[in-house]
Amino acid sequence: MEDVILVDDQDNAIGTMEKMEAHKKGLLHRAFSILIFNSKGEILLQKRAKGKYHSNGLWTNTCCSHPLPGESMEQATHRKLKQEMGIDLSTEFAFKFQYHAALDNNLTEHEMDHVYMGTTDVVPILNKEEAEAWKYISLPDLKKDINNNSNTYTAWFKIIVAHPEFNELVIG
Repeated sequence: MEDVILVDDQDNAIGTMEKMEAHKKGLLHRAFSILIFNSKGEILLQKRAKGKYHSNGLWTNTCCSHPLPGESMEQATHRKLKQEMGIDLSTEFAFKFQYHAALDNNLTEHEMDHVYMGTTDVVPILNKEEAEAWKYISLPDLKKDINNNSNTYTAWFKIIVAHPEFNELVIG
């Protein structure tokens, strides 16, 4: 199992903990979410694999995970994007936010989520242990689908899509 980096409200590292334990206790830890767009401005979504420990089978952003202790956020985002989606791309930091959400399996997400963005037209090569499907979708269609089918999306992704900084960055 992997350790996550525990942080305070200002995102200062205060220790580490095994990932599942942190999610069971609902302790604030560092995470990242990657948003990949194609040249048409559509966002690449992944459907989380059925075997994931929470939020399985739900649509979400292109890739999300946690940096390992001692790993920079840039190293972590590059590593996981390649591991989950087969995309070798450096992304750029966009914004961060803190959230707290009750999940299935008696787990809690309490994360300082760093959002990274990038653009590519590369076709994903899914790691089936991480993602079972992918699709590109326009932002208007995404927002409409989240409104109509909210329960098919992850908690953090709905927060990202509604976040003012997301809308400022992608819509202008």
